[in-house]
Amino acid sequence: MRERLDWQALEREALRLHARYTMEVVETLGLCPWAADARSAGRVSTHVDRSASPDLAPTLEHLRALGANNDIDVAFVVYPLLDLDRLAFAHFVAAIREADSARYPVGETVFALADFHPNATADVETAERLVPFLRRTPDPTIQIVRRAALHAVRMSEDQGTSFVNVAELGIEAWLSEQSASPPPLAARIAKNNLRTVTRMGTAALSRRVESILEDRHASYFELGLPLPLWKAHT
Repeated sequence: MRERLDWQALEREALRLHARYTMEVVETLGLCPWAADARSAGRVSTHVDRSASPDLAPTLEHLRALGANNDIDVAFVVYPLLDLDRLAFAHFVAAIREADSARYPVGETVFALADFHPNATADVETAERLVPFLRRTPDPTIQIVRRAALHAVRMSEDQGTSFVNVAELGIEAWLSEQSASPPPLAARIAKNNLRTVTRMGTAALSRRVESILEDRHASYFELGLPLPLWKAHT
């Protein structure tokens, strides 16, 4: 079935679905106060990867190209053909992170990476444990954030200045940092998102996300893709 796949049509659908998640979940609910500005400023890019197996090489090459493009601070790589459950995808992203880090001197990696996946249950016990539920993108997705941009925003916060550069980032960027002591701004945003989801109700948010996922399954099936194996674990 995949031999007859219209890749350009699938790419268009993957981008459309990712945009639905960005606008209907992240921006509409205010999970990231600056997501709309980041998108309109053109400092966010989304790439659809053709990989149907967990091959590191294409993503590493994309990271190399992004590293040379200083106009992009936040990027997403979407994998519509990569049929991995959430744990397996997290391992795939960890392997990419390790391979990418090996290309730089210690402490000089260019990007921070975070894994997003359609499968996650709501856990509202803490703001941090809610994060996977907020990262339910239509397809397995890697978020890529330039560390220099993160550092610039942190410096402006530490110095008490206005957040002049923070419009280039999203909440995912802050939450992707693997730190036992998240910066105060990240913690405030995460707590605010927990309050937002608590007011809205996890069931209502689930319905919103599920509508995007059902759109994904229907549109991809029309293009010749079967339902993914990970859907059985949703």
